[in-house]
Amino acid sequence: MFHRTYLGLGSNLGDRAENIKDALIALARVGVVRKVSGIYETEPVGEVAQPAFYNAVALLETPIAPRALLSKLKAIEGEIGRTPGGPRWGPRVIDLDILSFDDLIRADQGLTIPHPEMEKRRFVLDPLSEIAPGWVHPESKKSVEVLLKECSEQKCMRLERS
Repeated sequence: MFHRTYLGLGSNLGDRAENIKDALIALARVGVVRKVSGIYETEPVGEVAQPAFYNAVALLETPIAPRALLSKLKAIEGEIGRTPGGPRWGPRVIDLDILSFDDLIRADQGLTIPHPEMEKRRFVLDPLSEIAPGWVHPESKKSVEVLLKECSEQKCMRLERS
């Protein structure tokens, strides 16, 4: 059985576009990447002074359960050069987040699905709406379109694909 999971990808250190590309290539080891949004440039969240992020969202179909998928994502981050630690919302070579996993609602130590911050983040909602305009948040039951209208965060800029 394959699960539909939307993943957030972000990078603000090094060659940001290449880091996202490398992550997408690595994700093929854990499932089938069905769709990928364009890349969006966004200002960082939080108090740490740092470069702007490149963000994207991908639809991955995978046979892997959520906890095992999270472990695989952390391993991919390490392969690309992310080191554990650092300030919350600090700079990073790559960041991979599980945004949703089927219609699962789950909250336990270290893994909350759907992602607890996604409704507040345009850098998630803009690219998600690009590849899944009919997506509905499993907990709030709000469409991505409604979530975008309610989101007060500044719109992010979609970069042209090369």
